[in-house]
Amino acid sequence: MAKAPRKKLSPAPSADPIPRRAEPCIATLVDEPPKGSHWAFEVKWDGYRLGVYVEPCSVKAITRGGYDWTKKFGSIVAQARQLGHDSLILDGEAVVLDDQGRSDFGLLQRALGKRPSLHDSGEIIFYAFDLLYLDGHDLRNLQLSERRRQLELIVGGRTGAIRFSEEVVADGEDFLRAACDLGLEGIIAKRRDKPYRSGRRPEWLKIKCARRDNFVIIGYEPSTAPGAIGQLLLAARKGDGLVYVGGCGTGWSNQESAKLRELLNAIPAERPAVKLKRKGAVFARPLLVADVEYRAWTQDRKLRHPSFKGVREMEGPTEAYEITEES
Repeated sequence: MAKAPRKKLSPAPSADPIPRRAEPCIATLVDEPPKGSHWAFEVKWDGYRLGVYVEPCSVKAITRGGYDWTKKFGSIVAQARQLGHDSLILDGEAVVLDDQGRSDFGLLQRALGKRPSLHDSGEIIFYAFDLLYLDGHDLRNLQLSERRRQLELIVGGRTGAIRFSEEVVADGEDFLRAACDLGLEGIIAKRRDKPYRSGRRPEWLKIKCARRDNFVIIGYEPSTAPGAIGQLLLAARKGDGLVYVGGCGTGWSNQESAKLRELLNAIPAERPAVKLKRKGAVFARPLLVADVEYRAWTQDRKLRHPSFKGVREMEGPTEAYEITEES
C-alpha cells in the first residue's frame, strides 16, 4: 500500500529582531484638545523621554536624543529586569513628583545632578505609556489600543520605579481644564486606532496649560541690538514687599522693545526694588506691570518660559501677582 505523501511542516515564524533604537513618536502641539471617541487622553509628564530596552543580557535607558543614560536611571533599569520578559522596549517619561504628585522638571534635574539636593535618583519614576517590542515581536504596527492593552498586563498596578501611565476617560476640554487647575503642564491626546510611527506625528497631540498674570517690572537688561531690551526683570508681591521672579526675554517686536526701554529709562531707580545684583542691568521704579504668559513656576519660584503680552501703569499694588504660602 502506497504511503500518503508527507505533508511539509510550515516553518515557524521567525522572530522580529529587536530594533537597535526605536526613534520616538513626537506629539504635535495644538491649541485645543481634539474631539471624538477615537482619541485617548493622558497626563503630559514633565520629565525626560526615555526608551527602556530590555534584552536577555542587558538593559538600557536611551534618551529621546539617542544618548545612553543607563547609569543615571539605576532604579528604573533594576526594575526593568524584573518585568518577567526576555526582551521588550518601553516608551515613557522619567519624572520626579513634587509633594502634590505633580511631575516637576526642576526636581528631576536636581535628582540627576551632582549638586546636593533633597531629591536623589532613587525618587525617579518611569511612567510607561507605550510598548514597542515584546519577546521577539515588533508591536509598532499594532493599534495603540492593543499596544496599551499588552503594556498594562506588564506594568499595570505597579507602584515602584516603573508605573503605567493611565488613560484618563474624560472629555478633552474638561480634562485640560482640570489639569491646568491642578498645576500640571498639560495633556496628551493619542489616536487609539493608529500604529506607532517615529517623528512628529498628527496622531499624537499635546495641549499645554498656559498661565497669565501681571508682574511688576523692576528693570531690564539691555540687548546687544542698539536701543532694545534683552530681557525684562520681573517681581511679584510677597507680604509688604517684592521678590524677584526672573527675566522675560520674548514676546515683543523690535518697535515694542525700543518703546519699553524708553518707558523704563524715564523712571530710573537709585537702587533695585528687590535684592538683586545683575551686572549691566538698568533698574526702574516699580510703577509698571507686565502682562506675562508662562507655563509654570520652577522649584526656586521663578517663571518658567515667560512671554510678554503687554504693559501698563500699575494703578495699585493688588494688580501684581502675589506669592503666598499656597501659591
